[in-house]
Amino acid sequence: MSTIETWSGADTGWERPGPTAAERRNDLWLALAAALTAALGAETMRSLGAFENEPHGVPWQYLGMLTAAALVPLRRSRPTLVVIAAGVHMLVLGLVLPMTMSTLPMQALYFFLIFSGVAWGRDRRAVVAAVGLVLALMVGWVAWSYAFGSGVAQATARFSADLPDQVGLFDVPLAFGLLMLLNNVLFFGGSILLGQIAWNAARRTGQVVEQARTIEAQSGRLRDQAVVAERIRIARELHDVVAHHVSVMGVQAGAARKVMDRDPDAARTALTAIERNSRDAVGQMHGLLGTLRAEEPDEEGMPSVPATGAGAVVDRAPQPTLQDLPALAAGATTPTCRVQVRVVESAPGAAARVPTPVQLSAYRIVQEAVANVHRHSTARGAQAVVRVDEDEGRLEVEVVDDGSLRPGTAGTGLGLRGMRERAQHLGGGVEAGPRQGMPGWRVRVWFPLEGRRAGVAPAAGAGLSA
Repeated sequence: MSTIETWSGADTGWERPGPTAAERRNDLWLALAAALTAALGAETMRSLGAFENEPHGVPWQYLGMLTAAALVPLRRSRPTLVVIAAGVHMLVLGLVLPMTMSTLPMQALYFFLIFSGVAWGRDRRAVVAAVGLVLALMVGWVAWSYAFGSGVAQATARFSADLPDQVGLFDVPLAFGLLMLLNNVLFFGGSILLGQIAWNAARRTGQVVEQARTIEAQSGRLRDQAVVAERIRIARELHDVVAHHVSVMGVQAGAARKVMDRDPDAARTALTAIERNSRDAVGQMHGLLGTLRAEEPDEEGMPSVPATGAGAVVDRAPQPTLQDLPALAAGATTPTCRVQVRVVESAPGAAARVPTPVQLSAYRIVQEAVANVHRHSTARGAQAVVRVDEDEGRLEVEVVDDGSLRPGTAGTGLGLRGMRERAQHLGGGVEAGPRQGMPGWRVRVWFPLEGRRAGVAPAAGAGLSA
């Protein structure tokens, strides 16, 4: 039984969907075509005198043909019932109106009904049971006709009238029995086999459609996740750019105001730094806006029409790298706070070999840490060290200052959160907290040089974990 269930698909758990409204309408037209074809076949045979010995009249013949055609509209909605009904109808009509049942259009109709029932059956165990019942009925009918009926005698008399002796491998009774067996095996076996093949094809199609839906849903989720990730990245970039430059400009403006009367040169230097930082901030913000206003994708997801107008050019200026850290330190230095940056390499040129996304993250982390010093600390100096260790495959950023917390400058935590997101995205971590045994604050960030998503354990006893 398990082999039959496996072959018939009873153990797959898949159920073929029911017919659509269009398929139901098509079956009505198909039933009409079947009835007309059966009637045409019967009238053709009647014209040849084949119905002279039919035991019942024309109305009963047409009733048999029309009731068989009436099963066609149910072949998709009630497939198991159609298999049983077709088998019983064929048996009854063969007993009552044998010539009507044996016409080619009626035989084709029975074949089509059994095929449809197997192809559309949703409960495969019920389909197997229905097919088994029909086969049992037909085997019983053939056995009765062969063993107890007069069919064999009539066939023997018909075929052996002109054959005085055996002319083939088999005698007439055995040949007649084998012919009946062969015809029924081809008829029922073919309809069942083709129906199962059609069901298997429908199942494979359904699986492909379901997989396509799953892939589409997953693609939609991935697109949404990508959009959210990009929004977070842009928000982080905007925060780093704006917070750093505005903080530095605020400090520089305060210093210029204090020394404007007694030291015009120092005030001029501070104002120059404000101008430089403002231009730098505007340039970086234009770069981010260029990303947001990138060319609109076409139906295939490729850039097509510029969103900002015909011939619009999107700013593609390179993102900051480790080589830009000295300029960052110079721009962040104010009359009240000196910023120093050092890049320590395990081998000459190691910093230049760091992947660009990792360099950008390191730059932004130093930028945010220095901006926090300006916003929240009374520090007179801040030192940033970027260590590139190719032997360990690790990049580490450490920023320390010598000040204390400035009253009334509590932040929102977005800066530290942005550092943590950058580090976690690259497989690293963040530590931030007061320095041990001396004034000031310490921020330490580490991640793999290649930006792998693999956690790297922090050094023991190194500050407070953020």
